[in-house]
Amino acid sequence: MAMLWKHVRVLSPLLRRYLLSRPFTTTEGHRPTIVHKRSLDILHDPWFNKGTAFSMTERDRLDLRGLLPPNVMSPNLQIERFMVDLKRLEVQARDGPSDPNALAKWRILNRLHDRNETMYYKVLIANIEEYAPIVYTPTVGLVCQNYSGLFRRPRGMYFSAEDRGEMMSMVYNWPAEQVDMIVVTDGSRILGLGDLGVQGIGIAIGKLDLYVAAAGINPQRVLPVMIDVGTNNEKLLEDPLYLGLQQHRLDGDDYLAVVDEFMEAVFTRWPNVIVQFEDFQSKWALKLLQRYRSTYRMFNDDVQGTAGVAIAGLLGAVRAQGRPLIDFPKQKIVVAGAGSAGIGVLNAARKTMARMLGNNEVAFQSAKSQFWVVDAKGLITEGRENIDPDALPFARKLKEIDRQGLREGASLEEVVKQVKPDVLLGLSAVGGLFSKEVLEALKGSTSTRPAIFAMSNPTKNAECTAEEAFSILGDNIIFASGSPFSNVDLGNGHIGHCNQGNNMYLFPGIGLGTLLSGARIVSDGMLQAAAERLATYMSEEEVLNGIIFPSTSRIRDITKEVAAAVVQEAVEEDLAEGYHGMDARELQKLSEDEIREYVKNNMWSPDYPTLVYKKE
Repeated sequence: MAMLWKHVRVLSPLLRRYLLSRPFTTTEGHRPTIVHKRSLDILHDPWFNKGTAFSMTERDRLDLRGLLPPNVMSPNLQIERFMVDLKRLEVQARDGPSDPNALAKWRILNRLHDRNETMYYKVLIANIEEYAPIVYTPTVGLVCQNYSGLFRRPRGMYFSAEDRGEMMSMVYNWPAEQVDMIVVTDGSRILGLGDLGVQGIGIAIGKLDLYVAAAGINPQRVLPVMIDVGTNNEKLLEDPLYLGLQQHRLDGDDYLAVVDEFMEAVFTRWPNVIVQFEDFQSKWALKLLQRYRSTYRMFNDDVQGTAGVAIAGLLGAVRAQGRPLIDFPKQKIVVAGAGSAGIGVLNAARKTMARMLGNNEVAFQSAKSQFWVVDAKGLITEGRENIDPDALPFARKLKEIDRQGLREGASLEEVVKQVKPDVLLGLSAVGGLFSKEVLEALKGSTSTRPAIFAMSNPTKNAECTAEEAFSILGDNIIFASGSPFSNVDLGNGHIGHCNQGNNMYLFPGIGLGTLLSGARIVSDGMLQAAAERLATYMSEEEVLNGIIFPSTSRIRDITKEVAAAVVQEAVEEDLAEGYHGMDARELQKLSEDEIREYVKNNMWSPDYPTLVYKKE
């Protein structure tokens, strides 16, 4: 391989491009797939079922002749037929007036997922803008709340407190020999909905659907996981139909022992797997991240993914003000919310500012002066009793806030009025927190174009709506939210753009880039590279028009770009160990464009493979 590379460098561009593409090209979906089942067993297996798209030769080879209608349909016709049915059935699928259309769509899509995975992902990718909010936030929150009633077919694995001592063996019950990506939750803080116990598995399933659709992770190599350590939700504890352990949550060392055993088990069977932690309550999210991140290939999307998207948005807001990115350390930022997501954003923003200021201890200390943090008790200062250690670095000094006309526990409205921030950032999970009074106070901002980030999910937990922000502050603002809102018609041909700062812009690319680089860990530098690539993805014209996040319809291209940035950073930090036929030494020789091509060619696409039967 090394000799090939030596000669590739001096060949003509066309021939070099041909040779270069060969080791990158994934053969999944293009070579025959060996299966050990036939007849009805194939039709009942969603991984291999093609429905009416089985060719006549395959029908003969797999004993399917006569088991399907005679007309062989193309994949496009199958999708067209499904979409007609979906539009017709989405109203009929409702369980009465309390069941919204979004949940009806989820039911129909889930049935397709249960019978034909390839077609499910074809539909999802082709309609990602419409269906991402169905399989992910905000609808996935409703799904999790009702999961015990919606459960029909097992998907993923459940590791419970009752499995202690057995996890190392039970992990081999999963049929896939190779798993690339695991999303795991303990159900303790699902979106902003609180403790949903075992029903939180829905968020892991939805997240992995986006890893497949956006990043092209092979769906046969993903695994949603629920760690069931009980629930403190009294309603679930008393519900006879609840599917999880009906006991109060484990805590302390008992809790850690369960998560430790799970991590050891999955990394023993699949040493190269990437584990994304999702929706763990604040008291554990940061602790578990620090406990495992230097040992295992893992990251926490609520802490690090949310932070990365917020950083991309904050940098985009600087661009939208017509200022260079180097001015980011001058931004005054008021943050509402000091949970795991809020602290994650604060730490990431501080590091970004410090790097721009010289990346030394003085710069790091200087950067923290740009943040004012408000939680449920008001402004956090050094005068706060029993202050959370994670929030302590951002507590304002009492003398300093006294000069600003503020005090310990000052309200959000007071803080905004006195600080006159460039950015108001919400990660509180408190719907409507950015009240009329708070937004009116932002009119005094010293910024030429203040930014409002209402980032909490689901929609009902958003700190304000786009319409509320634009109606009070006018069109000269930047607005972003965690859940989708429609653009606002401001009249006279003006549009108030609502930017959805969704984590799906980053976590698929972080996962894919980590996988393809073979990085030993997910470093801060890799996460920063992902955020900065997202921040510069939009054109100058788009940003000046108030559009700082791209349309989700471009998610495959966005993910390719983010993943390429992650791979490049892993190589530069000497963390990359390579993937399949591409070792670390060969990765180091790739140019930026070649890395993009490498990423693109290793993204799975939902194409039906040719199936060949072989007796076990």
